[in-house]
Amino acid sequence: MIKDVLSPSMKLADLIDINYRLIGILPRFGIPLGFGDSTVESICGIHNINAHTFLLICNIYTYDNYVPTREHMEKADMRGIMRYLHNSHSYYLDYEMVTLGESIDKVTASCDDRQKDIIKRFFAEYKEEVISHFEYEEQTLFPYIESMLSGKRRKNYSIGRFEKNHSNIDEKLNDLKNIVMKYLPAGKCDAILCSYLLIHIYSLEQDLDRHTSIENNVLVPMAALYEEHEKGK
Repeated sequence: MIKDVLSPSMKLADLIDINYRLIGILPRFGIPLGFGDSTVESICGIHNINAHTFLLICNIYTYDNYVPTREHMEKADMRGIMRYLHNSHSYYLDYEMVTLGESIDKVTASCDDRQKDIIKRFFAEYKEEVISHFEYEEQTLFPYIESMLSGKRRKNYSIGRFEKNHSNIDEKLNDLKNIVMKYLPAGKCDAILCSYLLIHIYSLEQDLDRHTSIENNVLVPMAALYEEHEKGK
């Protein structure tokens, strides 16, 4: 079990020093840089963010296999979790998929047409899978939870149904990683561009793994607890 190393009273800059990768989640919370020596609690207050929600997500990105306790989830805000996930969807589609596609174009520029077509087709199929995955959550899961929080729960759906059919979207990235690392023609592709592409894929894979953890280990249990509470009324 992870101790509460990250706390609302610590300086946000000190939190970033513990794990610099947290810089990447700040825009998804709407927190700009230039926060000086302000505390996590102060910055969250300025941007109307539940500090426990913010720290819960920071813990997931900082500690491997972190799973929040029921107490931590009860202090967090389910709408805040959904808002973060929604902003992450936009980040992945509008930035990560675009820059990854551009990097693939540069790396495969010197490949023959067949090799280029295989890699580009693989990436296009993966991107469609990601889009479909996010669309389901945006159009089905989030509206269900929102309606439940508003006291208008849908009787033909439950969080268990989502949990049963929820799949990971980072698995195919491992295949793409192996294609770049093992099967691109030696000596034909720019070694530095290939290295940067691999670093990008590894980083995105890790980020998506944390994204999935937020859904499976935070949002789903929180929604299940809320369903249980509503049934008990």
